[in-house]
Amino acid sequence: MKSLKLLLFICITFTSLNAQNNFSTEYFRQLRYNHVSPYIPLAGTHQIDSITAQSTSHYIFKYDGSNRLTEIINNHYFTEKVHPLASIGVYKLVFEYSKNKVTRTFFDMNGKRISNDRGIYKEVYSHNKNGFINNLKFYDLEDKPMESNWGIAEYQWEKHKKLIIENRFNLKNEPVPLSPYFQFGTTGILLDKKGLPKAHYNLDTNLNIINNDKGTASYQDTYDDKDNHIKYSYHDANDNLIMNQWGFAYGIKEYDSIGNQIRLNQFNTKGEQIRTREIYSNTTIEYASSASKKDTLKIHNTSLGYIKALQQLKPDVMNQVMNDSLNKVSIGYDRETKKEYARATTKTDMMAFANNWNKANNKFPFKPNDQIEILDIYNRIATVKVFSDNWVDYLHLIKLDGEWSIINILWQHKDINRYPKE
Repeated sequence: MKSLKLLLFICITFTSLNAQNNFSTEYFRQLRYNHVSPYIPLAGTHQIDSITAQSTSHYIFKYDGSNRLTEIINNHYFTEKVHPLASIGVYKLVFEYSKNKVTRTFFDMNGKRISNDRGIYKEVYSHNKNGFINNLKFYDLEDKPMESNWGIAEYQWEKHKKLIIENRFNLKNEPVPLSPYFQFGTTGILLDKKGLPKAHYNLDTNLNIINNDKGTASYQDTYDDKDNHIKYSYHDANDNLIMNQWGFAYGIKEYDSIGNQIRLNQFNTKGEQIRTREIYSNTTIEYASSASKKDTLKIHNTSLGYIKALQQLKPDVMNQVMNDSLNKVSIGYDRETKKEYARATTKTDMMAFANNWNKANNKFPFKPNDQIEILDIYNRIATVKVFSDNWVDYLHLIKLDGEWSIINILWQHKDINRYPKE
C-alpha cells in the first residue's frame, strides 16, 4: 500500500512539474487596439504560423503550462503613429506571477531593462481571490514607485453594476485625469461579451454619467469579428453624438486583409464625411520615381549658386540657396593639441562670407572651374558633389514647399597637402 502511494505521489509530482515546464508559442500579425485603459488585457490578432512569421512583422506570445502569458516579443515593424496603450513600446515584455500579483517588466533586444512608451520600467497588477484586477502600480529601475509620462502612479478598479470603475492617482495620491489631452476623471468601462471595451464614460462622484469641460461624456468603440477596431464615436451625457475637441463626431477605420489600418474616415454628427486620411505604413510604401528634369535642373542650379555666391559676392544668392538650418562642416586642425576636428559653419556665417570673403577677388582663378555632379536624387532629398578649383564639397539638398535648398555641406581642400599626413 505504501509503495502504491509512493508511486502515485511520484506520478502526480512528475505530471505537475512537466505541466509547469510545458509552454506554447503563438504568432500574431497585430496587437488588438486599445485606447481605453491598461485594464484591457493584451491580445494578439490575425494569428499566423511560425513559418509565415519568419518573413513578416509579427508579435510572439509565449505561455507557460498553465496557459499564462510569460513573454511578448515585438517583431512588429510599423511606421504609423500608435496610441501608447496600443503598443507594448519595447522589444520584450516579461510576465511574472506571484500570489495575487502579476509583474510586467520591459527589456530591449540586448536584455537591458528599459521603459515603455509611457516611461514606465515595471508594472505590477494586483487582483483579488476571484481573479478580478483591482490595482496597477508603476515602478522605476530601483523598484521605487513612479509616475508615467501622463502623471499617473496608480490605477484602481472596482465593479459597479455593468461597469468597471476606474480611478487614477499620482504619487501624492491625488486624482489624475484619463490623459493630459482628454479630461475624464472617474470613469466607467463597459465591456462587451468578448471582454472588449464597448464604451468609456466620464462619471461624477455618485457614478452618474456627466459631460467633461468639452461637452463629452463618453467615447464608444466597435470591433469586427477579427477584433479590428473599426469605429469610435463621441457622445454627450444623453448619448447623443457630439463633435469632439478635434472637430469630428466619429471615425471609421479601414483595414487590409491582414489587419493593417489603411484609411481613417471622420464624420460629423449628421453622418457627413468631413475628412479622410490614408494611413501610411510599411505596408503601403510607394517608392519615388526618377527625378524630373525640372528638379534635376533646380538641384544643379542651387548647388552652383552656393559657389557662385562666394565667387561673385552675392549674399542674396547665398540666402536663396541655403536652408535656414544649414550645417556646414569643415576639417580644422588644432596646433596645440595637434589634432584634427570638425568645425561647424551656419547660414549666417555663409551670408557674411558671400558679402566680403572674396572682396579682393583673389580667392578664385580668373575663370573658375566649377563642376557639379548630382550623385543621387530621391524624391525630396539629393546628394551633390561640387568639384571646384580649390575644394571638394559634398552637399545634401532638401525640397520643402517645392523649393530646393542646401541643408548640409561637408568639404575639404582639394590639395591634400593642406592636411597632416596619415
